[in-house]
Formats: sequence, C-alpha cells, structure tokens
Amino acid sequence: MRFGHTLKTSLNIEWTSYYLDYDKLKFLLKQGPPHNEWTEEKESKFVEKLEKDLDKVYNFQKVKLREIEEKIREETLQVDKICNRVYTEESNKDDNSSEVDEFVTCEIELSKIMADIHDLAKFTRLNYTGFIKIIKKHDKVTNWPLKPMFSARMNAKPFHKENYDALIVHISGLYDKIRTRGKERVGDSAAGGKQAAFVRNTTKYWVHMDNITELKLIILKHLPVLVFNPNKEFEPQDCAITSIYFDNDDFELYMGRLDKTEGAEAIRMRWYGGMDVNTIFVERKTHHEDWTGEKSVKARFPIKEKYVNAFLKGEYTVEELFAKKRRQQNGDSQGLEDMTQLAQEVQYTILTKKLHPLLRTFYNRTAFQLPGDARVRISLDTELSLIREDNEDGVQRSGDNWRRMDIGIDYPFNQLPESDICRFPYAILEVKLQTHVGQEPPQWITELVNSHLVESVPKFSKFIHGCATLLEDKINILPFWLPQMDVDIRKPERDDYGVRRPDLTVNNQSDDESMTNMRGIDIPDDEDTVHGNDIEAASNNGSNKSRGGLKSLLDLPKKILGKKPADSASNEVAENGGSSSRGVIYVTSPSAKAFFANERTFLSWLSCTGLIGALAVGLLNFSDSVGTVSAIVFTGVSTVFMVYALYSYYQRADRIKRKDEGDYSDKYGPLVLTSLIIIAVLVNFYIRTKDT
Repeated sequence: MRFGHTLKTSLNIEWTSYYLDYDKLKFLLKQGPPHNEWTEEKESKFVEKLEKDLDKVYNFQKVKLREIEEKIREETLQVDKICNRVYTEESNKDDNSSEVDEFVTCEIELSKIMADIHDLAKFTRLNYTGFIKIIKKHDKVTNWPLKPMFSARMNAKPFHKENYDALIVHISGLYDKIRTRGKERVGDSAAGGKQAAFVRNTTKYWVHMDNITELKLIILKHLPVLVFNPNKEFEPQDCAITSIYFDNDDFELYMGRLDKTEGAEAIRMRWYGGMDVNTIFVERKTHHEDWTGEKSVKARFPIKEKYVNAFLKGEYTVEELFAKKRRQQNGDSQGLEDMTQLAQEVQYTILTKKLHPLLRTFYNRTAFQLPGDARVRISLDTELSLIREDNEDGVQRSGDNWRRMDIGIDYPFNQLPESDICRFPYAILEVKLQTHVGQEPPQWITELVNSHLVESVPKFSKFIHGCATLLEDKINILPFWLPQMDVDIRKPERDDYGVRRPDLTVNNQSDDESMTNMRGIDIPDDEDTVHGNDIEAASNNGSNKSRGGLKSLLDLPKKILGKKPADSASNEVAENGGSSSRGVIYVTSPSAKAFFANERTFLSWLSCTGLIGALAVGLLNFSDSVGTVSAIVFTGVSTVFMVYALYSYYQRADRIKRKDEGDYSDKYGPLVLTSLIIIAVLVNFYIRTKDT
C-alpha cells in the first residue's frame, strides 16, 4: 500500500492541517526528472516546503504534549483530593457513595488523556515515516543528496524522539489509585527485584513499533506499571536492562538452548540502569523438558561489579562472595545455601567449559504487575540491541574484561560498526503467568494476545537471535523465526479493540451503561478487574452444544472451514441489545503454523495406517488362508485408525480455531494402535504355528 493512502486513512481528522503535506511534496518532485531537469530553484522550493512542514509538525507536537502534561497534573490533583476525602470519610464511617461517582468521572478523564497520548504517538510515527520516505524519494529521483543535511535538521527538532514512558508511568499510578478506590496496595513494589528464583509459563510476541504506545495504554488499564523504587522520580535509565551472555568457541550453550535439550543452560551477567551500577546479577536459566515434570527455572545471585572478573577466573571464591551475608544472615539460611550452591555451579561451569563473553543485549523494559503479586506479569522490551562482546576476528571488544567499556546505554549506539550490532526492529512482549492446573488465564490477556497488536513467536530468544544474526558464519543451525523477519507483521486494525476516545453522547442510558459502551475502554468496578471477569469472548456467546456419533465427525469440517451462519451472528447482536457492543470480541485467526503442524500429524498417522493397509492387501492377494485371516485383521486395524486419525485432525483443528487452551497431545491413540498391531501379529503367528 502506498504511504500517501496510508497517511490519508490513518490521520486524525481534527489535526489534518498539522500533518506533513506529503502530496504537495510529491507534486514538487514530479516537476523534476525524468521529464524535466531538477534545478536549484526547484530544490530550494522543495527544501523550503520541507522545512515549513517540519516546523509545523514539531511545534504542534510540543503544544499538544504540554496540553497532555497539564491535563495529567490537573487530574493528579483531583485524584489525590478524592482519595484523601475517601480516607477521611472511611475513618469517620461516613457514606462515600458520592466519591464513587467522582472516581468514575476521573476514570473517564484518564481515558481521554490516554486517547490523546495514543493519537499523539500515532501522529509522530506517521509524520516521521513520511519525512523519511519523501527524503528517500527525493534523493532517488533528483540525485541531489538531501538526507544528511535534513537528518541534522530533524535532530535539531527531534519530534520523533519524544518518549512517552514518563507519562505512561504517571497515568498508571493514577489509574491504579482509581482502580483501588484510593486504598493502599498490599505488597512490596520492589518484590520483583528481590526474587532469586522464578517459575513461570511464558509466551512471547513481537510488537511493531507503530503499536507500542497503544499496547502499553491497554495493559495499564488492567495492571499498573511496576516501579521498583516508588519513592524515586522516574528517569528513562530506570527502564534500561543490559545482559552479557557467555558461551565457548563451540557455541555449546547456544546449541543447547536452540535444541531445547534437557538441562540446557544460559549464563549471563545482568544489571539494571547505567554503567555506574555497582550490583551485578549472575543468572542461570535452565531448560527442563515437560516429561521430567519440572518447569524451566531462572536463578540468580548478586555480586559486586569489582569482583566479577576475579569470580570468572576462579580467583574470587564463593566463600568470599557470601562471607558477609553469612555474618549478617537473620534466619534465611536455606536461601543463602541455595545461592551458594548456585554460585559454585556457575563458577564451575564457566571454568570447565571455558566460557567467555559473547553477546550483549540491551533494551528498555516496561513491566506491568501488581506489587508483590507475580501471578500475572507482562513485560515489554523496546529498543532491543544485540551487540558482540567476543574478541574474535582480531578485534578486541571486551578484551580481558567481562564486558566492553566503549558503550553504555546510549541507544542507538551509533559509535559501533554495523558488523557489531543488530538493532531489532520490533518490541518484545512477554506474558508470564502463574496459574493453577486447569485454570484459564484472565480474559483480557486472551483478548490482548489475539489482537492485531501482537505477533506470536513461540520460544523466541534474544541470545539465540543475536548469535544467529551477528555470528552467522560461525553457526551451523539457525532459529526457525529468522525467515519471519522479512515479513511485515502488521495486521489490519480492528474497530472493536484498541484505545478509543470515550463516546458519551448517548443520553438515555444509565451511567453504568454509558461506561460499558465506551468503545475500547474498560471501566473496572473494583480492583478484581485484573482477573478479567468483566468481558466475555464472542466464542462463548453462541450455542456450543456438543453432538456425538458420526454426525459430529461429519460436521467438524463445516465448523472449521465454513463461516458462521447469519442467524447465529444476528442472535449475538440481539443478545447485545441490537448492536455490536464492547462485550463481543472477534478473535483473530490463529497462526497458520498450528494448522500446518496439525496437518503433518494427520499425514504421519495416515502414512502409518496406509502401510498397514498395504500389508493387508499383500497378504490378501498373495497368501494362503492363514494370510487371508491376517489380512482381515490388519485391514480392520488400518480402517479404524484412518477414521480415528481423520476425527482427531478435525477435532484439533476446531480447538486451534477456538484457541482452546490445554493439552493437544494424544495420550491413548498411539498406545491402542501399538497394542492392536501386536495383537494382529500374535494372531497371525498363532494361526500359522497351529496350521504348521
């Protein structure tokens, strides 16, 4: 799709006059080659128009940003005022029903501010993309290089470098106060920074740069931004996370993590913030296969930066590392013993496997989690950079140190050669859940991961991607997602999902109905909203009565391949009051890879049963009466399992389409098939022996 059309269909109608005049600039370029000569006069006119548009965009963004900041300040005062009043009235046991209405009003105002931030972020991205494309087109058509000069002009008016994270963190705090109705959260805000071991179910997704701000705004409606030090003013470097991954010359750890072998390890040094941080975390991630009954786990221990090199060489012992902690321990002896054992094992692995610094990952992380509650944790990593740390190719990068010192957290690291860095084009969304067996994830998370904002990439690893990209000539096996890098992951926007401005124009509704019908904005009733019980998926609205027998099997292809009948759709609309409300969520199509995997499984079953059937045909045509009996037995086994394979294929396809959670493995089919084949062989052996 041409960018001019994209710009026209995506712009904010109210801000039309403040966008880059892309069509006008294209018209000026058409005055040049190939039909006419490009002259200095035409170049001056083009540059003048470009400068004028840059000023227009930059000044408008500054004005709107100041407006948003002022609104946030006003709303902060209002929320604090209501919270203080509620606290006073609760202490006096007065009725505070009027304050509930005020909280709802504040929530509506915050929704409007969130919509403003979303619109401004989109405005910025569209204009930045427009400037880049028109400059590229200019240089290509005219052969007059303008990019270096105009890049300097854009850096002087850096509207495209505006970071909205500080605003998002502030809004998150206000939203959390409204969600809890002014009550204090019970839990340690810094709990995430103190955990020594983690056991979670993690799923990973790519997020296009155009969708990052919208995704953050959607998540903070359900989970607050996790701030490790709430008493400190937010700074951009608070989001920075840097890790140094270790491996040997044989890429032993890389291959283990890529193949997902049982017990495969990844060892890294991690720190939070700038290069002046004194505490480094030594972390080990261990992969466990499902059949072991254990979960993959991450464990870590802290060490002072000045001791890291000595620890890696074995000169700084584990006893010295934890000597001070042993003297100061106050009861948690088991935790200290676990960290001591971990440190001994990591140091032994580094020395025996001759591990050395190989790769650095840097990114800015926004984490969403209830303080002290790790059941639901979402992290979004942006500006991901993968940087070489090895000393191969005759280049001293880290040298004898455990990390290179020529860079810090100054993204985009322009001082590095392109061969040393890979700037990942997407953000990484990680959804980490701690749920009981059989427990469904919160509904809002299911809607989020099914939305147009994310692209599922199971088992994605920053370490593996960095090695495969920067050290491709030294690695024999590459990860499966590399070809996906060449595909545009953006999907068509859905009108029923995303950040939308509250629509409060309907007057004949109650307040609760108005709040429910606000498109794209969920107004929670209480702090339990985080569990997502307020929205029902569209897949649960229709009739799902199960039918058994052959009719069920014959109807499965229709359910999977056919469209929903019109009367079913109309019933859903009728149930929602005659219109498509926020309650109906149309789930996007599942990944094609899941369907292909299901087809491969079906074809594997079919090849096995086909082989048994061919054996039966051979026995029937070229054997005696004993062979005929065996042929009948094998034919029965083959036919039964062909039908079973077809049924399983359609059943799995139906579950994939509905995005059904749970176990997709076949626990009984292989066992029964093997048993029947053994029985058939034994029957043939018995009859043949008896006949002989």
